Amino acid sequence: MKQYVGLDVSQRETSVCVVDDTGKTVFQGKAKSDPGALTELLRKRAPQAERIGFETGAMSSWLWHELKRVGLPVVCLDARHAKAALSVRMNKSDENDARGLAELVRVGWYREVKVKSAESQATRSMLVARSRLVEIRRDLENQTRSMLKEYGLQFSRSIG
Repeated sequence: MKQYVGLDVSQRETSVCVVDDTGKTVFQGKAKSDPGALTELLRKRAPQAERIGFETGAMSSWLWHELKRVGLPVVCLDARHAKAALSVRMNKSDENDARGLAELVRVGWYREVKVKSAESQATRSMLVARSRLVEIRRDLENQTRSMLKEYGLQFSRSIG
């Protein structure tokens, strides 16, 4: 029997809901938000997992890569689309969100997000960090130039 899993990921703990292909809840619980702990729980509680879905977020890329690496069928769902679907539920909780995400991946009513490669993310991180450092240097130079002007001193522009 096919199983579908919804993960409501937060920084410390992840709510997990496993449903079968009829929509019946097979397991509902929590695990540490760590790929090792989640893999162990999913292999034990959802051995026939067809799809494992979670929303985009701060940890989603890392989690997607790690769970994919161990061979789990993970999909990253567009958070805005999932929120719209989950907002019609009565009680907002991590457990209910996990259940809603499991239902979304079961019925196929979700928008999958393409997760960037680790190399692409590393390149982007370096470019963002460099851009911020250049901005900080420019701000410091301008502030120093402004302070020196008050005393009649000129500060030449840096090169580069």
